[in-house]
Amino acid sequence: LARRTWTYGPWRERYLDHPLVGTLARRLIWTVDGTPVGFADGELRTLTDTPVTTGERVELWHPVDRDPAEVVAWRDWLERHAVTQPFKQAHREVYLLTDAERATGTYSNRFAAHVLRQHQFHSLAAVRGWRDKLRLCVDDEAPPATRELPQWGLRAEYWIEGEGEEYGVDTTESGSYLRLRTDQVRFYPIGAPENSAHCGGGEYRMWLRDGEEPVEPLPLTDIPPLVLSEVLRDVDLFVGVASVGNDPTWQDGGPGGRFREYWTSYGFGELNQSAETRRALLERLIPRLAIADRCRLEGRFLHVAGDRHQYKIHLGSGNILRSPNDQYLCIVPKAGTGGSGYLPFEGDRTLAVVLSKAMLLADDLKITDPTILSQL
Repeated sequence: LARRTWTYGPWRERYLDHPLVGTLARRLIWTVDGTPVGFADGELRTLTDTPVTTGERVELWHPVDRDPAEVVAWRDWLERHAVTQPFKQAHREVYLLTDAERATGTYSNRFAAHVLRQHQFHSLAAVRGWRDKLRLCVDDEAPPATRELPQWGLRAEYWIEGEGEEYGVDTTESGSYLRLRTDQVRFYPIGAPENSAHCGGGEYRMWLRDGEEPVEPLPLTDIPPLVLSEVLRDVDLFVGVASVGNDPTWQDGGPGGRFREYWTSYGFGELNQSAETRRALLERLIPRLAIADRCRLEGRFLHVAGDRHQYKIHLGSGNILRSPNDQYLCIVPKAGTGGSGYLPFEGDRTLAVVLSKAMLLADDLKITDPTILSQL
């Protein structure tokens, strides 16, 4: 989104050939004078492995404006050269405008009606360049989570509100909400007056000062595809990481059981874009695993045949259902779960969790953990 470009010579010196930055740059896909290139065997190379040694203008490659066949070809290229990208690029999720968003016109409900852990969301938002104010269970107002995009003259907003009313149950000791409910994503010109709403929920309205006129949200059809995709990807990340539906210990639905329906619908429901990307990658990875003959992908689940039972691992949440009656199986992954061999990118912990659970359950006669055994 920074829209950076470089001239070839300084870029090689400061990025590709740099002893530190090069460890990242050499694992990314770039364009040199419009030609996509990756680094392998000591050279920049095209999809056909033709070396590229000179050029003028360098940019980062992004899949949103590329033909799907080209994207798939670059994924094959990365695997062929055993390149693990430092973040998703060739496998990056792309969020294109949907018919539902064309119908709503100025806002997206794609990531509305979720329940997120507020402090985890707050930290993630800061890392991704969003401005967010912690919501307290008091009579106060707060703006939505916002990301300003000066290169594009835009401001993105994610509308949120505090969840719950019981002090000490729905809040920390200091009074900040433990959880949030989510609503619309909107875009405004970057200089538009700020919206705000009561911390505990209610209608957002625009604060107008000194005779300012209200500014309407921009039609989503006017938002550049790259901007729309990257903003919605951020929001998908917030939901995918901070949702209470990801917590395997919340089978009872949390305080008073009031989140049970949400936990179930999120933990075993339809796949979001990140999970769809995960599914496509697993289709390629599973045949290479030692447990390939015990695994199959079907719909939203990775099915694993153990000796004790059959299991279904949800590709979005990593939650597990055990046959024959889809009984929930609670397995809490340890920190640092991974070690599942070559992956074409870093940073998808859920993918590592799904693979590690599959390997555990495929050999379920060797499980010794008493907490897991009691459920089998």
